[in-house]
Amino acid sequence: MKELVTAKTFAHTNLLREIFFPLPLPIDNHTTNRTTTAIRQDAGKKAAPAPFPQSKAGAGSKKAPKNPLIEKRTRNYGIGQDIQPRRNLSRMVKWPEYVRLQRQRKILNLRLKVPPAIAQFQNVLDRNTAGKAFTLLNKYRPESKTEKKERLVKEATAMKEGKKKEDVSKKPYAVKYGLNHVVGLIENKKASLVLIPNDVDPIELVIFLPALCRKMGVPYAIIKGKARLGTVVHKKTAAVLALTEVRSEDKTELSKLVQAIKEGYAEKYEEAKKHWGGGIMGAKAVARTEKKRKALESAIKI
Repeated sequence: MKELVTAKTFAHTNLLREIFFPLPLPIDNHTTNRTTTAIRQDAGKKAAPAPFPQSKAGAGSKKAPKNPLIEKRTRNYGIGQDIQPRRNLSRMVKWPEYVRLQRQRKILNLRLKVPPAIAQFQNVLDRNTAGKAFTLLNKYRPESKTEKKERLVKEATAMKEGKKKEDVSKKPYAVKYGLNHVVGLIENKKASLVLIPNDVDPIELVIFLPALCRKMGVPYAIIKGKARLGTVVHKKTAAVLALTEVRSEDKTELSKLVQAIKEGYAEKYEEAKKHWGGGIMGAKAVARTEKKRKALESAIKI
């Protein structure tokens, strides 16, 4: 009996050993060598790239899962129906009065026939020449209150010491402004260069200046922006600026600027000063006129 139990125990132990600790399979040396060689050969080669990478090709095709409970239906954007889509409603905004006025003025200048005296203010000096003009003007800006106070103190101190005020402060060179003052300089032929803004309101204030400058032989130019001219003379705006005298080192620069204005502005727009401006209709009016013309032509052919 004891021998039978021992045999059963031995058989059970061998079965457990085979299950949990199986013997290794016999190695085929020929197969192993061939597999190792193939792996070494493949390691030296690079795999060809996929013609359509999965990340790029599948990115656009992926769609969000649809909810089967939501039914697709067409929308009706009629009055009292579905909620309206977002639209650009800026044309329906009630703009401030000054915005409406400047827009109306712009449209009227395009639509109506504009006399040559007013139409010439649409032709302004080019940007490069205008930049050179302002570079020169900024050298001759009128003195500020602080600078004037310092100059007067120096002059008073010099006069107290028995000197002349000319010894302390040099002769002031400054750009001239003020409509009446500049008109007087032009009439006396003392102005070397006159700059007129194109957006003076009312335009009647400066409408005669181009003709006066031509009559007196004073070089002039119409420049964009009265506010830009105003910054030169420490004001918000300026109706006209004029240069009379410049320092000796700037005389060459002034003569070059006058020559550039004469060639690039005065001669260029000489013919344009004689023609009327405006008369440019909008797209709707042009389409309406064209439709009438075609209808008239077709009626004549019949």
